[in-house]
Amino acid sequence: MGAGAVIPEAGFFTLANARLHSSLTPGLQAPADAEGFILADIDVAGGTIKRIEAAQRAAASESTVDLAGRIVLPCFVDCHTHIDKGHIWPRKPNPDGTFLGALEAADADREAHWSAEDLARRMDFSLRCAYAHGTAALRTHIDSIPPQEDISWPVFEAMREKWRGRIELQASCLFGIERIGQKDWFDGLVRRVAAAGGVLGAVTYMAPDLDALLDSMFAAATKHGLDLDFHADETDALEAVSLRRIAEAALRHRFEGKILVGHCCSLARQPDDEVKATLDTVAEAGLSVVSLPLCNLYLQDRRSDGTTPRWRGVTLLHEMEARGIPVCVASDNTRDPFYAYGDLDMLEVYRAATRILHLDHPVADWPKAMMTTPASIMRLQNPGSLRAGGSADFVVFRGRNWTELLSRPEQDRIVVREGRAIDRSLPDYAELDDLMV
Repeated sequence: MGAGAVIPEAGFFTLANARLHSSLTPGLQAPADAEGFILADIDVAGGTIKRIEAAQRAAASESTVDLAGRIVLPCFVDCHTHIDKGHIWPRKPNPDGTFLGALEAADADREAHWSAEDLARRMDFSLRCAYAHGTAALRTHIDSIPPQEDISWPVFEAMREKWRGRIELQASCLFGIERIGQKDWFDGLVRRVAAAGGVLGAVTYMAPDLDALLDSMFAAATKHGLDLDFHADETDALEAVSLRRIAEAALRHRFEGKILVGHCCSLARQPDDEVKATLDTVAEAGLSVVSLPLCNLYLQDRRSDGTTPRWRGVTLLHEMEARGIPVCVASDNTRDPFYAYGDLDMLEVYRAATRILHLDHPVADWPKAMMTTPASIMRLQNPGSLRAGGSADFVVFRGRNWTELLSRPEQDRIVVREGRAIDRSLPDYAELDDLMV
């Protein structure tokens, strides 16, 4: 028994007195409480949600489960991860917890160990964790530094097929933006990404010719009909303003695809007038932003002199939300040199984000940042919400309000996919022991 309930094996059942959040249940017309919750009944049949209505008095029936006000959320959408790096920590830890230490350790591990078999086993392990925790869609960045792209992209494509129907997988290439100057290589990578149905991505930093490099990136994305995904300004340096430069490039090119930008840490360190100008440009250009609170908290402002960090490393989500900029939170790295911890559990991410970024008082529609908003950015057919006619994919928790939900790990949550509770057994770390030598 999980989350105080048992989901019937039958093809039809009703979840009575489920607590649904109004921001994630757009078709439910009923008054919400102060936290945005509505008590509702959900009818499920044939793997589909047939009806969602305000709760009625629960009738005794073998096919009715009275949740007594327990929270039900849609399955999670994790739009920024690195499952090609995942779980290499035991063989290549970060020596000092710094960003440079992470880069050097990850580069060394990639060059020494990232064969197709090594990647496939670690990626599959990561996806089993995400699936067990309730994630239904995930975008991963794929290190595409030559010759790694010739190994990693075929593995990703095979993994996408293996997991089809359980986790919808997307991939974005990842490389330092200066490599765009290697034109033949870049053109070949763009073709590979396009053939794989991927997203064109890069790490941006204040390179001398950044604008020209971004122009090449946008031109390639336009030519091949690709969306864009950037790592930007993952630093405390005040001069790191590539987020604004990306937005200016989008306006120059009148780019019509989706653009997601991750991290944007330096923005929180910059003067108010610089922040305002950047955010106004980002809003005008139609960019979306994802904050990675766990990884940025781990890496940013880590000090070698034994002193305490003075800032949280996260970007300005409240200011972005106020301007209508779509914002998300996501897992980022797990058990690799960039973040020593994590398990691709989006509830853990949202719990941390709520505390670090103050996504409460009021909660408002912040829950969309882990479901509906990333689903839209990823162009998913399932919109990351609960609705009549949609697939019966949701997570049942014990918590009956936000403080209950976010105070415990909820390890006994029930994950329902296409109307059936899944086996939530997590893989044992020992499975990867032979790779960690």
